[in-house]
Amino acid sequence: MIGEREDLPEETEAETADAQQSASFSPELKLEAERIAEALVFASSEPVSEGYIEERIPNGIDVPELMQSLKTQYENRGVNLVRVEDHWAFRTAPDLSFVLHRGEREARKLSRAALEVLAIIAYHQPVTRAEIEEIRGVQTSKGTLDVLMEAGWVRFRGRRRSPGRPVTMGTTRSFLDHFGLEEVRDLPGLEELRGAGLLSGRIPPDFQIPLPLNDDDDLEENEDPLSAADIEELGLLTPGSKHDE
Repeated sequence: MIGEREDLPEETEAETADAQQSASFSPELKLEAERIAEALVFASSEPVSEGYIEERIPNGIDVPELMQSLKTQYENRGVNLVRVEDHWAFRTAPDLSFVLHRGEREARKLSRAALEVLAIIAYHQPVTRAEIEEIRGVQTSKGTLDVLMEAGWVRFRGRRRSPGRPVTMGTTRSFLDHFGLEEVRDLPGLEELRGAGLLSGRIPPDFQIPLPLNDDDDLEENEDPLSAADIEELGLLTPGSKHDE
């Protein structure tokens, strides 16, 4: 009958309730939540997770929406609010980085081998050392992997469920943060690399760049987690740790 309210699906009712709750927050409360989130990110030397922010602002406020609003406010400032997976951090605006680097000693550059290995891990992760060597066509030294792990850009993920149980590797959140990526899927594709002059014009016509997978903590079906015994037995260098000579 006209005028009668039809029963809404359960999901729709939940969404409506969430929208009504969000709308009930006063502008002052939303502003306070923004200020708290802004302070948390500013005070941290590492990207701050949305879960950490959610625990410290009024209940019911949509954190991703809140952070996106802050990000918009900082778009034309000297510092930008950037998302790294589900974490947030303040970073110098890209067009102003040259000002901060004046007079600084140039950082040591990665070797060609290290860059190749890093690119293979980024695009093929999870990947084993044997698979890296198969792609490169040469052996990969432990020192090359150590350099990438000491930089905090590469990590050991787990063990592949295959003969020999090889260790798998992937990139880290620090890798995304350093290269200004929100997630691994933001890595440049074939046309972007060619446009930047990073690919030879004589590459095979059927050459393809693999679609990067998401770099998350969830292991794939063919991976098992590393145990403390694995790390001790294999002498694996974990990100941020010191290498024993």
